[in-house]
Amino acid sequence: MDATRSRFRLTPALEWLVAAAFLAATLAVVSLIVRELRTNSAPAAAPVMAAMPASLPAAVPARAISVPVLLLVDGREVKVGQTVGQVAAVLGRAAETGTQVVDRGAVGERLTRFYEIEGTRFLLIFEPFERSGELRVAAIYLQ
Repeated sequence: MDATRSRFRLTPALEWLVAAAFLAATLAVVSLIVRELRTNSAPAAAPVMAAMPASLPAAVPARAISVPVLLLVDGREVKVGQTVGQVAAVLGRAAETGTQVVDRGAVGERLTRFYEIEGTRFLLIFEPFERSGELRVAAIYLQ
């Protein structure tokens, strides 16, 4: 009979121990969720920021506005990441205005071209995304 009494006395202590372990595990999971929510608060902005050039060329005007996609009135569009050839096929050389500016970018030579189409003035910055890579649109600025 003494053996059953000691067994019954340990059962509540064991129950409290299991409950405390579950509470600690729940708090650990909640803290992990909160930490992930805080670190991933702006994931949509990351790709745009990664595609932007590390430093702005001197040719970019002070009040220019950066956009990831340029939609023109006639349905044509220019996106960050397009190659020089793709942009030339979409816009044509006749849309270029002024002179193009060549300077040194983070990975290689950087090219800034100015355009005007139906009253919309903008400039495109072309630079390679990798060493010895093809020039691609790194940034689009509206004037």
